[in-house]
Amino acid sequence: MSSMSRAERALYFFGRLLVRCFYRVTALGLENLPQGGFLLLPNHITWVDALVLQLACSRPIRYVIDEEHYHKPILHPILRTLGCIPINTRNSRSAIRAAAEKIAEGEIVCLFPEGQLERTGSLLRLQRGYELIARHANAQVVPVWLDQLWGSIFSFQGGRFFTKFPKRIPYPVTIAFGEPVNAEAANVATVREELLKLGESCFSRRPSLDRHLAEECVRGLKRRPFATAVIDGTDHSELSRSKLLGAAAAFSRHLRKEFSDKRIAIILPASKGSMLANLAVTLANKVPVDLNFTMGRAANESCCRRANLRVAVSATPFMERLKDFPWPEKILKLDELLPPMKRQIIFWWIIALLVPARLLLRLLQIPKEGGHAEAVLLFTSGTTGDPKGVVVSHRNVVGNVSQFRQLLDARKTDAILGSLPFFHTFGSTVTLWYPLIEGVRIVTFPNPLDAAKCAALIEQYGLTFLLATPTFLRLYLRKAEPEQLRSLRLIIVGAEKLPLDLASHFEQRFQKKVFEGYGLTETAPVVSVNLPEPTPSAAPTSRLGSVGRLAPGIAAEIREPETKRKLSLFETGMLWLRGPNIFEGYLHDPKRTVEVLHDGWLKTGDIARFDEDGFLYIEGRVSRFSKIGGEMVPHEAIEQKIVDLLDLSGRDERPIAVVGVQDEAKGEALVLLSAVDIDLAELRKKLQDAGVPNLWIPKHIQRIEAIPVLASGKLDLKKCQQRATER
Repeated sequence: MSSMSRAERALYFFGRLLVRCFYRVTALGLENLPQGGFLLLPNHITWVDALVLQLACSRPIRYVIDEEHYHKPILHPILRTLGCIPINTRNSRSAIRAAAEKIAEGEIVCLFPEGQLERTGSLLRLQRGYELIARHANAQVVPVWLDQLWGSIFSFQGGRFFTKFPKRIPYPVTIAFGEPVNAEAANVATVREELLKLGESCFSRRPSLDRHLAEECVRGLKRRPFATAVIDGTDHSELSRSKLLGAAAAFSRHLRKEFSDKRIAIILPASKGSMLANLAVTLANKVPVDLNFTMGRAANESCCRRANLRVAVSATPFMERLKDFPWPEKILKLDELLPPMKRQIIFWWIIALLVPARLLLRLLQIPKEGGHAEAVLLFTSGTTGDPKGVVVSHRNVVGNVSQFRQLLDARKTDAILGSLPFFHTFGSTVTLWYPLIEGVRIVTFPNPLDAAKCAALIEQYGLTFLLATPTFLRLYLRKAEPEQLRSLRLIIVGAEKLPLDLASHFEQRFQKKVFEGYGLTETAPVVSVNLPEPTPSAAPTSRLGSVGRLAPGIAAEIREPETKRKLSLFETGMLWLRGPNIFEGYLHDPKRTVEVLHDGWLKTGDIARFDEDGFLYIEGRVSRFSKIGGEMVPHEAIEQKIVDLLDLSGRDERPIAVVGVQDEAKGEALVLLSAVDIDLAELRKKLQDAGVPNLWIPKHIQRIEAIPVLASGKLDLKKCQQRATER
C-alpha cells in the first residue's frame, strides 16, 4: 500500500473538511472492505459522489476519470495529485493497465460503472469496462451504494443541476459497502443485482418510512394550505388543502368518539367525499377499507366478514345506485353527517391554518410511528378466485409514495385526473395518498369509462398526469379530440399489458407517448415505470415492450419457478421483489402468506426478465402459462399472435382469450375463447405458416358472446376457466 505525499494529505484534509460542512455521511458495511487492493463500483448520482465516497473510507481512493475531465486546466493539478487515472473510452488499454497496477500495489481503485450521471435516480446500464480491470488484476469487486444524494443540489432532480436550494445542511447521506465479489463472478448481472440489494437496504433504513400515514398527510396538506387540493369533476366544487384537512379532522374526531372499530368501510367512487372519508379514517388512527362495489354481493359479503366491517361511510345518492350491496350494520352518510358539523369543521380549519404541524399532530392524537402496523386494507380483484385481503402497512404506503415521488418528480403546477377507484391499489396510492402527501392537485371523476367527460376535464383544468389502464385508454381513441389532451405531459398505464398497437395508435392520434408501468396490490403498488427522456442525449428512460426500470429502493431476483434456484437477472424466470413497499401479508390467511413471502422477498407470480439497461419485461402471469409436453407455453404471446394474424386489434372489447384446460394426453391443452367467428382449421394454418410451434396452437375454439373481464379491464380468469370447460 503506497504512502501519500504531503500535497495529497493536504488536499484530503481540506477536502474532507469542506465536504463535511455540507454532508453528514453514515457508512455501512466497512467491515466488507478487503485489506489489500480492490475495485470499488458505486452508483453515480451527483457531481460530488467521489468526495462524499471518500468521506466514508479512511483509505485514499484512486478514481478512474474520463480523460476530457481529467485534462481540464482547473481540475488537472488536483486530480493528478490525488492519483486519479484518466481513461479514454476509445482506447482504454493504458487505463486498464494503470488501474490493475494500482490494485496490485494495494490501492483502492474506483470506477463508476454506469459511465454517466443518473438522470432519474434509477440505476442505468453498467458498462463492461470494469470486468476487464477486475480480470486483469484478478481483483475483488466491492459494490457500493450512495443513498439520498438524489435531490441534492448536485443531482439532476427537477431536470437541472446546481440551480436548487439545498433541502437541509448538512445533507444526510448513507453509503453502504457490499460484500466483495470475485473477478470471475463479477459480471454485469451479478453486480447490478448486488447494487439493487444495497439500494433497497439503504432506502429501507430511512427513518421517514416509519412515520404514521396520517402524519405524512398532515405535513403535506400544511404546505401551501390555500392551494386547491381536490376538484370534484361531477359538480366542479373544490376544497383547498387546509379546508380538506379541517373537514377530515372534524370527521375523525367523530369517528374516534363514536366507534371503537379498527376498520371502517368506505363505499364511494373516486370523489371529493371519498378522499375526505379516507383521510378522516386515517386521522382517527383507523384503517380505511375501500370496497369494490362492482364485485357483486357474495364477494363483498366475504370481504365484510373477513375484515369484521360493522361501520361504513357512503352517501345517499350513491347508495341508491347500489341496490344489492351487503351494507354493514352502521352507515355514515356524508351528505347527512357533515352539514351539522359545520362549526367543528370551521374550528379545525382555523386550527389547521394557524397551528404548527407538530402541535396539530398532538391535538389529533396521531401516533409518532406507523411502521408495520396496518394502514390500509385492500382486496384483490379476484381474477383467479375469491378476493384476498391485502394488509398494507403505514411503511408500505409512505415508502411507495416516496418511491413514486422520485420517479415522477412532479412540479407545483402538475395536476392528476383521479378516475381510478380507491379500491384499486393504483388508485389508492397514486391518486389518493400521493396527492395528499405531495401537494399535487387532483380532479376526481367517478367513471373512468366515460372517456368523453374525462377528456373534457383534462382540457378544462389543464391536467398534466393521466393514470389509466389500457382498457380505459382505448376509449379515448374514439371519444376524445387531440386538442383536449394537449396539456398532458405524462400518461402512465398499468394493471394489464399495454398492447403495442394501442400505444402506436394513441401516439399517432394525440402526439402523446404512453408509458407502461408495473405493480401489484402486494407492492402498494408501484414497482417500475417507463418515463419520458429528461434530455435527448441522456440514457434511455423508456423502452417499448418493457414496464420500465425498478423504482428506487426495490431489489429483484429471478428464480427458477419450480425449484426456486436463483438465475441471472437477464434470464427468464419467476420475479421476486424486496423493498419497503412489500405488503405485510394476507388477512387471516397465513397459508397463502407463506406461499408468497419468504425472508422479506415477495414471489410476484410473474414470469419476467431484465435487459442490460435495467428494463423489466413481464412475460406473463404464471397462471397464464400452460405446461404442455414439458414446455411452458405463454397465453398472452399466443393471443397477441392471433390478434396480429387475424387483424383483431383496435376493438373496444377484448376479442379473444387463451385458456389452459386439463388434457389426458399432454397434461394441458389450449382453448381459445372467442367473441368473434374464427375457423379453427384456418387459424391453425395461419399460425403454422407464421412459424408458431404446434404446442402453441389452440386445440379447440369456444365461441362466446363476450370475453369475461373485471371492472379494471383485466381478464376474469376464473370465469374464463369456467367458460372453457363448458364444452
